[in-house]
Amino acid sequence: MAAAPVRILLISGALRDGSVHTAALRTAVALDVPGVDAVLYDDVAALPHFNPDDDPMDGTPPVPVVALRAALADADAVLFSTPEYAGALPGAFKNLLDWSVGGGETDRMHAGWINTAGPAAPSGAADAHASLRKVLGYTGTIVVEEACVRIPLGRDAVGDDGTAGDPRVRAQIADVLRALAAAVDVARAAA
Repeated sequence: MAAAPVRILLISGALRDGSVHTAALRTAVALDVPGVDAVLYDDVAALPHFNPDDDPMDGTPPVPVVALRAALADADAVLFSTPEYAGALPGAFKNLLDWSVGGGETDRMHAGWINTAGPAAPSGAADAHASLRKVLGYTGTIVVEEACVRIPLGRDAVGDDGTAGDPRVRAQIADVLRALAAAVDVARAAA
C-alpha cells in the first residue's frame, strides 16, 4: 500500500498581490511533486489582530483563526516564505504566528522556509528568519534545515500565471518540498 501524500501547508508572509514570496509558493503548488499535496493558505489578511482575550481556553476564537488552525491541523508540514520589514517579520505574518501559538497544531510539525531575497539584500532576510525560528521553537515546531533555503527570485522572473518559470528555481523549490516530505516520512515510520 502506497504511503499517503505529505500535505504541506504553504504560508506567505507577504500581503502584496505581486509578491515574489507568494510566487515561490504558487510555484510549489504548480509543481505537483509526487507524494506531496501542497496547499496554499491565502487568508493572512483576514486574521484579526491577535488578542488573547479573543482566544479563550473554554471558547471559540474568531472564524478566520478557526480556519487557520484547521488548515494547520490538516497539514503534515508547513512551508513559509516571508520578506523582512525593518529587520523583522512583517506585522501581518507575525500576527498569524501569534494565533498559531495557542492552538498547538504546529507542535512536532515539520517546517521550512524559502527565502527569495536577491543580491540587493545581502543578509537574505536573516533577522526575519531568526525571529521565525525563535517563534517556531516556542510552538514545538521541528525546523528541517534542508528545507530552509535561499532561492533568489526577482519580480521579472514571475510569469503572468504568478509562478516562476525558471527550471532551476522550480527544481530548487521541488527539492524543498521533497526535503519536508522526507522528514515527515521518517517521522511517520518512527511512530
